[in-house]
Amino acid sequence: MDRIEPTLSDEKIRAEIAKLAAETARLDVERSEQVKAEIAKLVAETAKINAEARWYPFVATAGLFAAALAFLKLMDVVMR
Repeated sequence: MDRIEPTLSDEKIRAEIAKLAAETARLDVERSEQVKAEIAKLVAETAKINAEARWYPFVATAGLFAAALAFLKLMDVVMR
């Protein structure tokens, strides 16, 4: 059986496939970096929200306490 020699068009097709594969790999790396950056941003935002959630009840309680004291003081001034 004779061996068939690759034609020039076969080589062009292989070169184009290799070029497309390299470009796809580059795009995959870029997209992966974008996804990692987005995940890092979301993690930072989550940490900020969690930190705020820890101290928010204390601030709300202090505000309510201050408002109650102000109301009592106002009632004391009005009653005199």
